[in-house]
Amino acid sequence: MALTDAPLTALRVFREVAERGTLTEAASALGYTQSAVSRQISSLERAAGASLLERRHDGVRLTPAGRVVLRHAAVVVDQVDAGARELAGLPDDPGTVRLGWFASAGAVLVPRALAALRESHPGITVTTREGGTPALVRALRAGALDLALLGSAPPFRPPDAETPALEVRTLAERALRVAVPEGHPLARGDYIDAADLHGQRWIAGPGSAATGGAGDSTGMGAWPGLDERPEIAHSARDWLAKLSLVAAGCGLTTVPAMLAAVVPPGVRVLPVRGGPKEQRRLLLARLPGPLPEPVARLTQALRAAALSR
Repeated sequence: MALTDAPLTALRVFREVAERGTLTEAASALGYTQSAVSRQISSLERAAGASLLERRHDGVRLTPAGRVVLRHAAVVVDQVDAGARELAGLPDDPGTVRLGWFASAGAVLVPRALAALRESHPGITVTTREGGTPALVRALRAGALDLALLGSAPPFRPPDAETPALEVRTLAERALRVAVPEGHPLARGDYIDAADLHGQRWIAGPGSAATGGAGDSTGMGAWPGLDERPEIAHSARDWLAKLSLVAAGCGLTTVPAMLAAVVPPGVRVLPVRGGPKEQRRLLLARLPGPLPEPVARLTQALRAAALSR
């Protein structure tokens, strides 16, 4: 069997695996067994005459041949789905844009941009999903997203090392901040001295306690410039849970600057002075290529929302 004879099911499965990053997650998303997914991938590799996935302990990674097949598989699947909609009498919806975002971006930036876009261009429909950077980048590569908002921390490396390189635009760059309870001694001023962060109790995301955060929900944690092992008093994945724990006086946590507008009562968000600057970038990524009008309009709305205070 040649690649031109590859069944549509195998192309769908391959696209899902590329997006999810593991055979197990792809099987769960599709309602298949893992062995069925593995068989579909094996049949597609036989048709392509090449290995499409590199199996690793932490999931799978596309080979160069896999990247080629994925690029074309995404187009085929999308075109077949469009044909099915047309045959069913459903309208094609070229005005739909698929946006991915990390959790804290969904608290302020995304709603603000979507409200502005709805007012200026009501004919554009935006669907969204939340995820971490690896998942969002895979979804872009698989053609399941048109745009993705990503958080980035120094040394500001590219989102991935795949080719072709993603087109990445910096929407904003701001200093990381610290959320403190209103009754805490550090909340009395308009900023916090870095030296005063020593010996504090911290609230962090699972697996990221000392990272200080790169912008997504699991990144908020201890101040990254500490020269001591931080005391992690509480671990929570959700950013609102972290900030609610701060409000309850349970500890401190780092936050991206944009969350200052939506912190719950009882929390102050303050800049830090002294020590290395802890900058964070808000990025907008997409695959290279022509920019459809709806995607361009959403890009403009996101950029305006990022620049507003």
